[in-house]
Amino acid sequence: MKYLLILASDPAIPSPAPGDDDFDAYMGAWGSYTQELVEAGVYQGGEALQGHETATTVRHAEGSTSIVDGPFAELKEHLGGYYVLDVDTLDDALAWAKKVPIGTGAVEVRPIFPTDGY
Repeated sequence: MKYLLILASDPAIPSPAPGDDDFDAYMGAWGSYTQELVEAGVYQGGEALQGHETATTVRHAEGSTSIVDGPFAELKEHLGGYYVLDVDTLDDALAWAKKVPIGTGAVEVRPIFPTDGY
């Protein structure tokens, strides 16, 4: 079954930026985690997201649409990226989520609705 790991972190605790002393170690941890997923054969995809300030939301309501700058919801944590995994059980997905090198933050694990045959 496929699971989405949604990565969220506290914007008050910034991640290292290129040029910071600890940036290479920070990115190395993410690269190692991703490589471990690939080697285990569970990695289906994933990407880092640009900051919430780059978001644009298209809202649909009662037959009309509107476009607004910003994320779709005001959150205490910002969405920073995601992984898609194909594992046997929720417990397997949770085990991988525990290994995410997010530091201070959260990983929401959600099953992907199977659309095969639609």
